[in-house]
Amino acid sequence: MIDGGTIGGTCVNVGCVPSKRLLAVGDQFFRVSNHPFKGLRFEDGWSAEFRGVVRSKDRLVADLRKAKYADVLASLKGVEYVRGHAAFVSSHEVKVGKDRHEGDKFVIGTGSSPTIPPVPGIDKVEYLTNVEALSLKERPDSMIVVGGRALGLEFAQMYQHLGTQVTVLQRSPRIVPEEEPEISQYLEQYLKEDGVEIHVGAEVLSAEQRKSRKVVVVRVGARKRTIEADELLLATGRTPNTAGLNLQAARVDVKEDQGVKVDSEMRSTAPHIFAAGDVIGKPMLETTAAKEGYIAAENALANRGLKMDYRAVPHAVFTSPAVASVGPTDAQANADGRVRCACNTIMLRQVPKPLIVEDTRGMVKIVAEAKSHKILGVHILASLAPEMIHEGVLAVKHGLTLEDIIDTVHVFPTHSEAIKLAALSFFEDVDKLSCCAI
Repeated sequence: MIDGGTIGGTCVNVGCVPSKRLLAVGDQFFRVSNHPFKGLRFEDGWSAEFRGVVRSKDRLVADLRKAKYADVLASLKGVEYVRGHAAFVSSHEVKVGKDRHEGDKFVIGTGSSPTIPPVPGIDKVEYLTNVEALSLKERPDSMIVVGGRALGLEFAQMYQHLGTQVTVLQRSPRIVPEEEPEISQYLEQYLKEDGVEIHVGAEVLSAEQRKSRKVVVVRVGARKRTIEADELLLATGRTPNTAGLNLQAARVDVKEDQGVKVDSEMRSTAPHIFAAGDVIGKPMLETTAAKEGYIAAENALANRGLKMDYRAVPHAVFTSPAVASVGPTDAQANADGRVRCACNTIMLRQVPKPLIVEDTRGMVKIVAEAKSHKILGVHILASLAPEMIHEGVLAVKHGLTLEDIIDTVHVFPTHSEAIKLAALSFFEDVDKLSCCAI
């Protein structure tokens, strides 16, 4: 393994693990402080000690880095770990520092880095990326987040829940624009109810720093606005880490987005060199990267001919409520033109378990073929959406029908029952069914 960064990469160090820890802390603090249950009172109130929260997150990251990466690496026989910045010097040789390493096969997994937009003045501003935003020593009173997709919204809600006043600026007409329009609409509503200020259709014109304050000039519609805050977080995507690899020496091509160009076997334009993860570009998901890495390694070492199938790859946004989706949206499925699609949506307020726990925010939408009833996509907005989506993943992966889901016995009461009710809604009015209806 050749890596110039910290062992474990983005996910455990500055990605999924620490961000979801802080999201959970913020959500717990906010929900308990604003609980919906009558009869519960917290006379002395609640407080959040920011430094303690960050220290707890750091301990978790250190423990997982050791247990899941350093210790695992040490247990592997025949594996040498070399730390440094690697670059190809020929098609079968890389250089790390002063040392050269030869190989018959290579797997590139150098990840990605935050993309910094070309905003006038941004180079003179002490802005944050996800890396710095996870390790602030003090909680800022205010923050501007540029970007209204997964990363930006997760950080926005995280800090809002911990007491920071957050303003989100999203360039497209709606947040999470790749999701179903209804999901974008309701999620924006819920985030605003939590106190987050959101501006869509926002074009950032310039940025500057006035002492410790960050100042952004933005155009929203026909109006220009000046927004100030203690911190400015740029959550505007990620760029594959290929710039310093000297890939041309290995005859490895890159795409327009700077990601390594690979086929379905994760093989690059150099037949003996494979690549996986963020370095090949979107979808840039941790579990997808792991699957791509497995396929790349198996094909490189054993020539198994495994292929990556992205049709049933789920993704999630860990806000509260969260978003989770698999398969095409309504618009994408119908734009295909090959099949006529039918879509149905139920709201969580139609499901008993969300009513029981007093959290009916969200919905479930199923996209299916109109004639065969084959499930093409499942889209969820719910507090437990990332836990619920896997039934949808299996349905899409194995070509299950609405009837297959309806015929499957679900535990009552659960959030996952919402998927069965969504399938039932294609055939009857679920509001007129008793609990546990078959």
